[in-house]
Amino acid sequence: MTQFHKTASTLIPGAKTLPGEYYTSAEIYQRERERIFSSRWLCIGRGEQIPHPGNYLLVNIGTESIIIVRSNNGEVRSFYNVCRHRGTRLCQQSQGTFNKTISCPYHGWSYNLDGELNAAPLMNELDYFCKEDYPLHKVAIETWEGFLFLNLAPNPEPFANAFAPLINKFTQWHLPKLRVAQRIEYNIQANWKLILQNYSECYHCPLVHPKLAQMSFYRSGENDLFSGAILGGFMKLNDSALSLTISGKRCGKPLGEVGGEDLKRVYYYSIFPNLLLSLHPDYVMFHTLWPQSPNQTRIVCEWLFEGDTIAQPGFDPADAVELWDLTNRQDWEICELTQQGVSSRAYTPGLYSSSESLLAAIDQEVLKALGIGQRGRGPYDAGTGRRKE
Repeated sequence: MTQFHKTASTLIPGAKTLPGEYYTSAEIYQRERERIFSSRWLCIGRGEQIPHPGNYLLVNIGTESIIIVRSNNGEVRSFYNVCRHRGTRLCQQSQGTFNKTISCPYHGWSYNLDGELNAAPLMNELDYFCKEDYPLHKVAIETWEGFLFLNLAPNPEPFANAFAPLINKFTQWHLPKLRVAQRIEYNIQANWKLILQNYSECYHCPLVHPKLAQMSFYRSGENDLFSGAILGGFMKLNDSALSLTISGKRCGKPLGEVGGEDLKRVYYYSIFPNLLLSLHPDYVMFHTLWPQSPNQTRIVCEWLFEGDTIAQPGFDPADAVELWDLTNRQDWEICELTQQGVSSRAYTPGLYSSSESLLAAIDQEVLKALGIGQRGRGPYDAGTGRRKE
């Protein structure tokens, strides 16, 4: 039986926000790129984006370009977008279909959809050349509930270990069967951690989101995951709301086998470092976060519905999209104001409130990922997060 705890009951006593340099420092940002975004499992979207053999998409993670392709046997493969000859980028279009092979535009080296080298013009003239020695460099990729995840680490943590708290957790939503009905991209002048933290508390909801607060009481949150890389739980819908939409009505029938008390709840989980997953009775929304600099983040927000619901005459996701687009923009504005504030020489770490226990947990995960898990280790002190002199 899953146990949920009120947000206030799991606050780390005396927990304070991180020092300003964690949101502004180019050095810390580079450490995050290496130790977090090049070492953890990142959500890159949905498998439906490449439904057929040969379909591919490109994903940029920092300075790396990654090809994700559906192979001839239906498996999803991923490779660095780097030719094994002289390193040329193999493809430039963000999405498309390969005609059986992945070919280099420079000298015509070509690879099959499993990344094996098919042809290398003139290289047969070298008696020491062996095609089997030059496959594309692979990138670890996994599929979970219809989502695609990449990990750039040479020896990544096994996905099943990293995602153990979520395996079979959301089966009643039938997530693999859902399809994207709407997608909006945002570019925000704020550090990625501020966005992750903003998602993980509703202390700000009455002031920042009056419409949302009318439908879901801001102190109704209860969490079953409140430490580690995966955090979250549910908030309750008020009696007048059937879902979180502009009208308060549902956009369609409940998803999958969702019923009982889940019809009056919305589940929110942050999956460190870049996935925000929100499960409503009738739709699922997810955000992926893509840091661009210490003070800039690209955010992709997508809304998922059952395919049969999308196919219904007159289906319109606008009721859900409009509420969350409004809420998103309110959040982004306040995150940008926070970014401006933590950049000030006057800013000092402040105490977290009882409604912000998950934010302190996020800070702990950041420090752990940066190698500051014990006091006195690394260039920053684990007790304060400050640079050691």
